[in-house]
Amino acid sequence: MKVALLGATKGMGRALARLMAERGDRLALLGRDRVDMEKSARDLEVRGQAPIAVAECDLERPETFAPALDAAEAALGGLDAVVVTAGMFATQDRLEADPELARRLLLVDFTNTVSFCEEARRRLLAKGGGTLCVFSSVAGDRGRKPVVLYGAAKAGLTRYLEGLDHRFRGAGLRTVCVKPGFVRTSMTDGLPAPPFAGEPDAVAHRVLRAIDAGTPVVYAPAAWRWVMAVIRLLPRAVLRRVQF
Repeated sequence: MKVALLGATKGMGRALARLMAERGDRLALLGRDRVDMEKSARDLEVRGQAPIAVAECDLERPETFAPALDAAEAALGGLDAVVVTAGMFATQDRLEADPELARRLLLVDFTNTVSFCEEARRRLLAKGGGTLCVFSSVAGDRGRKPVVLYGAAKAGLTRYLEGLDHRFRGAGLRTVCVKPGFVRTSMTDGLPAPPFAGEPDAVAHRVLRAIDAGTPVVYAPAAWRWVMAVIRLLPRAVLRRVQF
């Protein structure tokens, strides 16, 4: 596949890019830190024995979206898939204490991610279709005390991706919404890990299978599918009492 990846220099995105490179996919890395992207590109070139393109793209700067996707498309000779793993995270306490940080997180994780996806969607559909794989979160499945604001942004993103799947699957656009639970990455450093915490490499393998199959929704690690199934069934009065 010819794949543009936004956010592939760290954590789950990096693990997924490595799997794709190793199996021979052609990649373009999009991100805001050119130094990190160049380092990741050299690593991926060794793993996959193919040149890796890079282009600057910052989710806080929508004016970079179209040029970055244009550059990726030109470097790869087209696009079969666009993968979005980039985003922001902060604890609920930090967001409540810092209204500007909260504003930035809501803008990046919902409004601007949707805007980027719309740019990608138009390009994929113009060439007959493709795959749009976007990392949302289990935090969007239900309103919960520890993730009020982050969860709200991810809930909106999840509903957007579901709507895309309903509207454009028949036209050839395969939308894959990834819902990670707790995964041990730099984003979760310092947070208490539950017993079923995942690792980036295992998550990447699961996500790659979902991309290949066009699975509309994938929980990673898999245990979160059942955890969230229970959480979605809990009465509101119960959720008010628990800290999960």
